[in-house]
Amino acid sequence: MSPVFPMLTVLSMFYYICLRRRARTATRGEMMTSRRAIESNSRALSVNVEVIQYAKEVLDFSSHYGSENSMSYTMWNLAGIPNVYPSSGDFTQTAVFRTYGTWWDQCPSAQLPFKRTPPNFYSHDYVELAYEEPVYPTAVHVLETYHPGAVIRILACSANPYSQNTPAEVRWEILWSEAPTKVNSPQARQFTPYIKQIDFPTNLIRLEINSSLQDYYTELDAVVLHGVKERPVLSLKTSMINMNDLDEDEDEEKNGCEMDSLNKQFNVAALREMTTNGYFDKLPYELIQLILSHLTIPDLCRLAQTCKLLHQHCCDPLQYIHLCLQPYWPKINDSSLEYLLSRCTLVQWLNLSWTGNRGAISVSGFSRFLKVCGSELMRLELACGHFLNETCLEVIADMCPNLQELNLSSCDKLPPQAFNHIAKVCGLKRLILYRTKVEQTALLSILNFCSELQHLSLGSCVMIEDYDLIASMMGAKCKKLRTLDLWRCKNITENGLAELASGCHLLEELDLGWCPTLQSSTGCFTSLARKLPNLQKLFLTANRSVCDTDIEELAANCTHLRQLDILETGTRMVSPASLRKLLESCKDLSLLDVSFCSQIDNRVVLELNASFPNVCIKKSFTQ
Repeated sequence: MSPVFPMLTVLSMFYYICLRRRARTATRGEMMTSRRAIESNSRALSVNVEVIQYAKEVLDFSSHYGSENSMSYTMWNLAGIPNVYPSSGDFTQTAVFRTYGTWWDQCPSAQLPFKRTPPNFYSHDYVELAYEEPVYPTAVHVLETYHPGAVIRILACSANPYSQNTPAEVRWEILWSEAPTKVNSPQARQFTPYIKQIDFPTNLIRLEINSSLQDYYTELDAVVLHGVKERPVLSLKTSMINMNDLDEDEDEEKNGCEMDSLNKQFNVAALREMTTNGYFDKLPYELIQLILSHLTIPDLCRLAQTCKLLHQHCCDPLQYIHLCLQPYWPKINDSSLEYLLSRCTLVQWLNLSWTGNRGAISVSGFSRFLKVCGSELMRLELACGHFLNETCLEVIADMCPNLQELNLSSCDKLPPQAFNHIAKVCGLKRLILYRTKVEQTALLSILNFCSELQHLSLGSCVMIEDYDLIASMMGAKCKKLRTLDLWRCKNITENGLAELASGCHLLEELDLGWCPTLQSSTGCFTSLARKLPNLQKLFLTANRSVCDTDIEELAANCTHLRQLDILETGTRMVSPASLRKLLESCKDLSLLDVSFCSQIDNRVVLELNASFPNVCIKKSFTQ
């Protein structure tokens, strides 16, 4: 028998161990929850008086349903005492994230997932809340008023947002986490998970959200922090627990993302002393590479320390074609980027979303990384990257000549002039500027020079003065545009929409939600339906003028339609008969939101559901 076969068995065992480790990691949330339940229930009674606080301020968040210039459905509603709880239903005074369910992953603008994303990273959104007094947390109460169950992680930070003395190392500790679960009832509830005891006081709490299992938008009203001023002491009962029963993965959770510390531990000299790798030397290089491609980034960093051969494989730039660092956001810093520098010279997809805030990544550290690793970069995700400034965007434009996708979602601290540099990236096919301060001049320049754009998100870009001019430029220059998000653009009219539809015939997805200046009486929606027969997703959310004529035109012309939102906020312009025509014509329709359409009551929804069982018909309510 060839010696390769025993070696294959050994490597298969190694691979099996890695998969077992990943499976253990996937269930870490359950084990941590069990452990924390023991800790929480067995704490000694403290002589400290418990401090109960509502959030003083909302510091940061990844998205919200509301407008930047109002309080309706915004994350800022999480500050202060409850507005709605214990009432249930759809209320504007609550905090609502931009998406829910899997609908946004099933439309033309959906992006392909990164490889190597760890199986236990579920977070899609987040919000960070500051409280008046730092305390050692004893409980966190999340008041959920509509479709609860989206909160999947609660974290505490060592940094005091109201202190001038920022700790040298900002620590984030997970107080509680679990995989997404479905809550069957949409009714309000107070969610109080068992939380972990931490060794530092905090007045900065972060909630992370996964709404993929929700039937509709999750609404949050307040987050109450309970805590004591002095650190609690564990009771004897807890100290006598068999430590072997407490999953070692919790330590891995703390250290697993510290690529920089792994760098310090790595002993190159020791590896040089190893002169043989046994049967590993007989395996094809490509086979080992294939097996290692299933490991996460921290696992690769650890494995690189085991022997010279595996160090060579783990440091091969081909292992880092896709580099997703978002799951490790609490630990990514300049040292992490420096450690990965030599491995990422061939990186094509890079995800740094949520990373680098509170000084963790510097402008110089980011710039150095891109100057070495940006030449092959095609996709760059930087959502919520508040370390970014104009210099960073200039470096992106200069160092990433092959860039096709750029995500700056919720980078709301970037100065308006910074966006001028994007116009130099002429090969862009996808640009996400949701909740940024991009101004009209910069955007016109981008549209003029980036004629390859296929996907463009301008949702909640409040600095644009004249969306008709922007729409006209898109119609003239962006002939390849397939998806366009104009969510909450305040001043586009029928004129701009007409020029957009006339020039961008390939549009498959268009979000015109909360655009109050569009009026059906001008014929704008009828014209839209006739000019854009390829539409698969159309959101006309909160447009009170949508009527039966518009629905019938969509039924006649847009037969490929898959998602339609006509939430009307109280008008009686759409009838059951027109909806039935739409459902009969659009055989691929899977989502229809008719919330607050006065003629479409629950009885009508039940009848339509019975006739068209493959369509999810959404009907929100307020009690």
